[in-house]
Amino acid sequence: MQRTAGKELALAPLQDWGEETQDGAVYSVSLRRQRSQRLSPGEGPRDSQAPNPNADAFLHYRTSKVRALRAAHLERLVWELVSGDRQQDPGFVPAFLATHRAFVPTARLLGLLLPPPPPPLPPWVEIKKTEGQDLSFNKNLRAVVSVLGSWLRDHPQDFWDPPAHSDLGSVRTFLGWAAPLGTEALEAEKLLGDFLEQAEQEQEEEEQRQARAGPPGTAQSRSPDSREGCLEEEEGLVQDCPELLNFSVDEVAEQLTLMDAELFSRVRPCECLGSVWSQRDRPGAAGIAPTVRATVTQFNTVTGCVLGSVLGEPGLAAPQRAQRLEKWIRIAQRCRELRNFSSLRAILSALQSNPIYRLKSSWGAVSREPLSTFRKLSQIFSDENNHLSSREILSQEEATEGPQEEDTSPGSLPSKLPPGPVPYLGTFLTDLVMLDTALPDMLEGDLINFEKRRKEWEILARIQQLQRRCRSYCLSPRPPILDALRAQRQLSEEQSYRISRVIEPPAASCPSSPRVRRRISLTKRLSAKLSRERGSSPGGSPGDPSSPTSSLSPGSPPSSPRTRDPPPGSPPASPGLQGPSTKQPLALTLSCPRIPLVGQQSSEVRVIRVSIDNDHGNLYRSILLTSQDKAPSVVQRALQKHNVAQPGARDYQLFQVLPGGRELLIPDNANVFYAMSPAAPGDFVLRQKEEAQHTTSVSPT
Repeated sequence: MQRTAGKELALAPLQDWGEETQDGAVYSVSLRRQRSQRLSPGEGPRDSQAPNPNADAFLHYRTSKVRALRAAHLERLVWELVSGDRQQDPGFVPAFLATHRAFVPTARLLGLLLPPPPPPLPPWVEIKKTEGQDLSFNKNLRAVVSVLGSWLRDHPQDFWDPPAHSDLGSVRTFLGWAAPLGTEALEAEKLLGDFLEQAEQEQEEEEQRQARAGPPGTAQSRSPDSREGCLEEEEGLVQDCPELLNFSVDEVAEQLTLMDAELFSRVRPCECLGSVWSQRDRPGAAGIAPTVRATVTQFNTVTGCVLGSVLGEPGLAAPQRAQRLEKWIRIAQRCRELRNFSSLRAILSALQSNPIYRLKSSWGAVSREPLSTFRKLSQIFSDENNHLSSREILSQEEATEGPQEEDTSPGSLPSKLPPGPVPYLGTFLTDLVMLDTALPDMLEGDLINFEKRRKEWEILARIQQLQRRCRSYCLSPRPPILDALRAQRQLSEEQSYRISRVIEPPAASCPSSPRVRRRISLTKRLSAKLSRERGSSPGGSPGDPSSPTSSLSPGSPPSSPRTRDPPPGSPPASPGLQGPSTKQPLALTLSCPRIPLVGQQSSEVRVIRVSIDNDHGNLYRSILLTSQDKAPSVVQRALQKHNVAQPGARDYQLFQVLPGGRELLIPDNANVFYAMSPAAPGDFVLRQKEEAQHTTSVSPT
């Protein structure tokens, strides 16, 4: 196909063509159109030194076939890792290395990847090696060394296994005979030294932390319901702590940004995977995702500082308390200017929490300008259109940075680019949890669904990109401010609400209090998300932010029916005390045409949350429910999500949790989609049938 340059055809560069199966692996096939310019027939390359703009140039379009692995067994994936065509599928290796922990542990992967060492040569045989000839004996061996080099550089924490670091030892042994003079062997040795140094540093920091902490203090009041009791309690909370608000707005905001940037830079992307983060509440899972938990702790600390400083000293007059509100609003605005969306979200969550929001006299004394600023900042994290506002703002912040210079190394940033931004990690977490819920891990034939891993990798790659940019902040720590932040004792939810009621007894809502939108449950958000994505094109639109977001706390289960607005007179749930929300701005579409969704309306599909009535706590797991699902299949999938033996599925009954503490029994063979109450939240509970409980309680004797 040929056309003149002035009449170029508007052809899609890539077009989906279908699927192919080869050796038990499923490949998605696309046709890629590439353009090459040719000179007119009468013009040769030697006619002139410079191209003639008036010459009749022709455009030649060449169509090539591109294959990308979509699903395969583990052995085939490892084979593709070593022997695959990098030009055909350049994203396979980084996607595999970033997400492999979701379907295979590091030790087993190394067992499949690393070949056994060759037999030792007789001592009288001498091999002369010259530089550059170490890897000349085997092409696959060179590929394995290349993969290990990328793995060591991009995901070094995969080999962290103190104290022995046995996985790293296996890599060092292999590189010692396969590429002893290569950069990969040097990288492995350097990584081992870094691990040992890190272990010593963590031990020293723990000893210093214990020395500074001393015996834990108590702030229990003898008369918690009285005004005097609250005053005594507050004096115990703040008497030994430096006052954080005594520092300037810039100083506090810069130190918060410094801490958030450091913690976000240390986050291991693999810990953000939905299959990993969703297991954090299981018994014995306290050590899961430590770097992500650190960001949650920091988020809670900032929120607690806002609550403690505003609610502290119940005897303060309303104008004085309004001054504290105004200062936190200015700190939030400064965090926005520093592009620190993590602390910005934490401060707003605290100011929007019920114990502070209900202080009508204090909000009534806030000046007009700070109140307007607060409303504008709150719009950043609006729930409208799946937090579209926060996604667009983050995309705009990144767009201001521009592309990197050609001579800039991959791990560095040009000095002229502004630092940050520090994103709100909660959004990414919810995106990945939603992705893990919506797409299956395995496909028919026990094939690993690698298409799901590619989508996860797009989100993780965005996290890594933002981590590199966060390292460009040039802020110095200020120990007095950091000590004031860390020494601030946290008010519990009950304490906050009790003190708030002492400051201002319950009364009618205040027209001066800023309006706060009620949270939308993850169930409704994900159902709407899947419905919208189904209605969009498979590739998504350029303006669609790349990762779905939600304002769920990563420190709590993905969503809980108890996070709704409480009735008057009961302590409300404070959004900030649970952690940053599980969603963050991203630039990846979550559309997947292979999800069995019917139509474009949310009435055809929704996500429900199912818990099990047992002694392991009220933990919910999300399940994609379609209009074709009946009770047995839903029960079986719920048990699988909770890691309960599935042969006992017949022993369980499914109940929908209704408002007011009521429950709706779903019959055993009913269609759950139509049997459930559509007006109630999609929260369910599994209980063992009475006969099953009786059977299990009977002793063998």
